[in-house]
Amino acid sequence: MRPLPVILSLFVAHLGLAGSAQAQTWPGWPGPPPAGYSPQTAAAEQHRQAIEQLRLQADQREADAARLRFQTELALRQLEAARIPVPVAPPLTAYEPYSAPLPPPQRLSPPVDQDAAGVPEIDAWLNRPPH
Repeated sequence: MRPLPVILSLFVAHLGLAGSAQAQTWPGWPGPPPAGYSPQTAAAEQHRQAIEQLRLQADQREADAARLRFQTELALRQLEAARIPVPVAPPLTAYEPYSAPLPPPQRLSPPVDQDAAGVPEIDAWLNRPPH
């Protein structure tokens, strides 16, 4: 039964300290403000810090947006690469295909001046055997 009085005394001490701590109020400045203190300068410094924090948040959001754009582009390219290609259609022609067979070529008649100078030599050269 000894631990019970010790626990009770600790509990009462705790309540007493907690009650006295809640009764205290902040006294404000303990004395005059330090030399060189200006409320306007302090407010400006707080504003500067707040603006810097907002600027850092904007930079972070911009970096996140760029990362998300990159991931979106990468996902789109992967999806396009995974597509099954569509079979290629034959190219369209600018004319109608000729359905009937072509007539056989006609024999050309020899020129009239077969006896002209140099014609037999040209004919011999054209009729030579291939190499």
